[in-house]
Amino acid sequence: MHVFLLSPANVGGERARVLLNPRATFDLAVRLRDHGASIGEVMAFLSGLYFRGKLTYALAFASPPPGIAPAFVITAGDGLRSVADRIFHADVSRWSRVDIHPHNSRYTRPLARDAERLARGLGAGDEVILLGSVATPKYVEPLRASLGARLRVPVEFAGRGDMSRGGLMLRCAQAGVALTCVPVDAAPRHGPRPPRLPPRR
Repeated sequence: MHVFLLSPANVGGERARVLLNPRATFDLAVRLRDHGASIGEVMAFLSGLYFRGKLTYALAFASPPPGIAPAFVITAGDGLRSVADRIFHADVSRWSRVDIHPHNSRYTRPLARDAERLARGLGAGDEVILLGSVATPKYVEPLRASLGARLRVPVEFAGRGDMSRGGLMLRCAQAGVALTCVPVDAAPRHGPRPPRLPPRR
């Protein structure tokens, strides 16, 4: 069985400032202020193609154990949140003030706590697939202690930029063809730039 962990969008960039503007009148901004919105759609708005690709791919290929969400977002300060969790303006604002860094305990402690909780709910053969960068330790290091060899990443990510990864995942979800995932310690951190993706049908 497979559960996915999705690295977050930038909650401190220009798109976040647009979303958090108290005078914004578009639908997602209004819902985030008044009633909340799913973290999946919020991150997809903030990131665009890359996170949309991760979310689409994860929901297409997840096969979680009973009682566990199919996919979680790694947050800045709130650990792992199911992609369906409802969040609010204050959540995004709070996350924008927390540095995602492997030596920042405000980020790592909640993440390690939730990774340990996730690990306790997994069976012996279950896998946790990280859809995010392994070129830096900011995601891998807080997760490795709890998830160990269960933590896997797609080898096809090596050498690709964010937009290329997003496009690749959308194509894989559309075609029903999964990426090749290997234990994180065996995954290439860098690689030659692959050929451009063919246009989507």
